[in-house]
Amino acid sequence: MIFVLTGAGLSAESGLGTFRDEGGLWTQYDLEEVATPQGYGRDPVKVLDFYNARRANAAGAAPNAAHHALARLERAGRARLVTQNVDTLLEAAGANEVWHMHGRLDRVKCNKCGDTWDAPETMCPFDACGSCGAQKLRPDVVWFGEMPYHLDEIERALAEAALFVAIGTSGTVYPAAGFIEHARMLGTPTLELNLEPSGAPFDEGRYGPASEVVPPWVESLLGAASS
Repeated sequence: MIFVLTGAGLSAESGLGTFRDEGGLWTQYDLEEVATPQGYGRDPVKVLDFYNARRANAAGAAPNAAHHALARLERAGRARLVTQNVDTLLEAAGANEVWHMHGRLDRVKCNKCGDTWDAPETMCPFDACGSCGAQKLRPDVVWFGEMPYHLDEIERALAEAALFVAIGTSGTVYPAAGFIEHARMLGTPTLELNLEPSGAPFDEGRYGPASEVVPPWVESLLGAASS
């Protein structure tokens, strides 16, 4: 099984912003204000407005060729898809299962009871939880300082992977940044598919826009399997 980790670069060509590049989201917003529990506690309206805008942007986006290629690879039983992205474009492209490390924009979480459900188009601080009634709702996304989802499953999948591939990610944010180190420690081959080299110690790299780099790589795997 191929372990595939995807980041913001996968969805950039679908019109969804990257984060750490020049002009990325974290150069336009103070992450302490919109992407931390403390920021939410200080100004929930500002935080929810930020995520309402991101949700609307994501809802209007369509999967690109890279999403469709990875979905094909996953449906063929060749890949485990793990994403740092909070969009659901891999699912829209037809992937059966995607592990969202950082949660999903289209889901709501109650900060009191932990229940989750589909997000409305617009969230406001006065919305109440349907399970416990608390007015403590937030996007079901992982903020800075919080624990990403699926880490136990990810560790097991990494241990069993025949190849570790990172697509469209800077490789600078932990714990995802530690995945390549873990793969190398296990002796697992590593491959980077990215717009440009990240500087991380991958065994091999292929560079260019995701929609141009990912589909031929997937085709080489599926074509080899069917020949």
